[in-house]
Parts: sequence; structure tokens; C-alpha cells
Amino acid sequence: MTDRLEQSKALANEARLSILEWLSDPDAHFSDQVTGKPSEIGVCVTLLTDKLGMAQPTVSRHLELLRRAGFLTVNKIGRWSFFQRDEAAVVEYKEWINEHL
Repeated sequence: MTDRLEQSKALANEARLSILEWLSDPDAHFSDQVTGKPSEIGVCVTLLTDKLGMAQPTVSRHLELLRRAGFLTVNKIGRWSFFQRDEAAVVEYKEWINEHL
């Protein structure tokens, strides 16, 4: 069972909410990614770091919290990490919120 408290905490940050929003339509927000189509392989940490205007370790921490909460998956290609939303997990969380609030 997914830890709903951990998921809720992961969403309690503007940067993490922005990441999830951008990754809902990654091709529109990260069309400059040259490694591969963002909707197919995910979005590179470097592009997320640039868009957030934060230090890379800070962005990596945000991404790890979202991944541990189940909202993101990571695709490793070589030494690079590409992140995608786990749409099923997002839908499941929304349904849980609707049922319990």
C-alpha cells in the first residue's frame, strides 16, 4: 500500500508541484531536449534544474522525494537520469483524495 502521508508531504512544495505539472506534458515544456523525446524517455535532470533555477542537488532531492512517493519513475540511460510522471499513481492519489476529503 502506498504511504498517503508521504505522498501528501511530497506535494507540499511549489517546486515539486511545478515538476509534476511540467511532466504532465513534457514535450511542450522540454522541447529543447536533444537526447530523446521527453514523453518517451523522460526529462533530463539538467533541464529540470535549468527550468527551476535551482542547484542540481536541490532538484535531485525534490525528484527523489517525488519518486519515493510514487509519482515519478526514473529511466537511466548511460550516466543520465530521465524522469517521467507515473500517471497511474497520480490518478490513484487523486481518487484517494476524492474519497477521503
